Amino acid sequence: MSDTDNDYCLIDVTRPPKADGPPYAACVLCQEPTEYPESYKGITLCPVCEWREAERTSCSG
Repeated sequence: MSDTDNDYCLIDVTRPPKADGPPYAACVLCQEPTEYPESYKGITLCPVCEWREAERTSCSG
């Protein structure tokens, strides 16, 4: 299977920069601390929810 076989499955996922230390932003799904700075404007997910979201949106083939 070549790389071009998966062209239909390109998902642009932009991730916020990792925080150097506290305070951390809260996960938008479960409110647990994330790896991202509290000052980040946008959707932040904790590692568990990020993994679940990746599983949910992954391509099957």
